[in-house]
Amino acid sequence: MGRRRIPHRWNTVRPKKLTDENRQKIEEIIAQMRCPRDFACVNSGFKNLCKANDIGLKSFLICREEDSHKCAFALDLGKEKLFCRCELRVYLEKNTNQ
Repeated sequence: MGRRRIPHRWNTVRPKKLTDENRQKIEEIIAQMRCPRDFACVNSGFKNLCKANDIGLKSFLICREEDSHKCAFALDLGKEKLFCRCELRVYLEKNTNQ
């Protein structure tokens, strides 16, 4: 499988507070993943991010979205908690505090 194209608006909406290292990693993540929401978070300049919190797990966040059960990246492990496993969202939370 070839690399995915970076969303066309990425160059115009990139938040200025991201480091070059952050930008490079975000581009790598985007190029390797499929997003059922067509990278709405990227195209909004990361203003349209799903609500989630870091709880110390390496690859997961706790999802705080009300309709999270509909998300392709939601992982239900019971006890009424859903985990976010979107690699881009996890990276943003853990490395850019977004």
